[in-house]
Amino acid sequence: MSRPRLPSPAMIIALVALVFSTTGLADAARQAVISAIAGHPVSTVPRPGGILLLGHNRKFPAAAIPTVSNATHIAGRTASELAGTCPAASVDIGTYCMSTAPYPLTKEQIGKNNFIFASKACQKEGGWLPSASELLGAAERVKLESTIHDSQLTATINLDPSRGLKDEREMSSTLVTTEAGGAASGFEGVSEGATGNPRQGQPNPVPLPANPLPEGLQYVTVYSNGQKGGFAGSEPVTSPENFRCAFNKAPGALNKAEQ
Repeated sequence: MSRPRLPSPAMIIALVALVFSTTGLADAARQAVISAIAGHPVSTVPRPGGILLLGHNRKFPAAAIPTVSNATHIAGRTASELAGTCPAASVDIGTYCMSTAPYPLTKEQIGKNNFIFASKACQKEGGWLPSASELLGAAERVKLESTIHDSQLTATINLDPSRGLKDEREMSSTLVTTEAGGAASGFEGVSEGATGNPRQGQPNPVPLPANPLPEGLQYVTVYSNGQKGGFAGSEPVTSPENFRCAFNKAPGALNKAEQ
């Protein structure tokens, strides 16, 4: 004969609660039921081996959720230290950083600062040559080059008569062309000894000189215009001009630059 199956602890507690609910001991019974289930204490605060009750929002109370030791730091740094910051000698424009002053040229570099020079110089600094849009967006935060009658408080004004007093502007990475056709953006040329594809019956091409820096390919220039920003025409990519660099924000950039 098989033994009769014994009721589970949960069933026993439920029956006890049902019996007590019909008597004056109902409240005491309910407290007894919720105080322990199958030997596990029931509470609104965490207890070893216990059962934690949910709050009115059906979620565990915040006080019951443990925090990780040193959770406010990662590798010993706080969240503010890990947030993106701008390098030294640059201004936070919001989503990027801009140099506070034009790129400092040495005597040997003066006159060589064309579009290619500026692009490479900014890349070596860890940034890039900014677009016209980025320069205009930074006009209220940095002193862009400007006319000789602009305010020295909001623009970079040349005050050295030995250099000549003239209106200045800044190079941008925005390019335009004053000519039609693909060659307006440069031409790699046709090398001596180049041949056509004999399988397709192509004739040998005529050698042509390369033109990597066409005069018709020009960069847009920008100036302060009373710290509002403005376009100042364009110049051939071979022409030297003032420029500054833009940068991405990086964790610890200020500390790294200071070191």
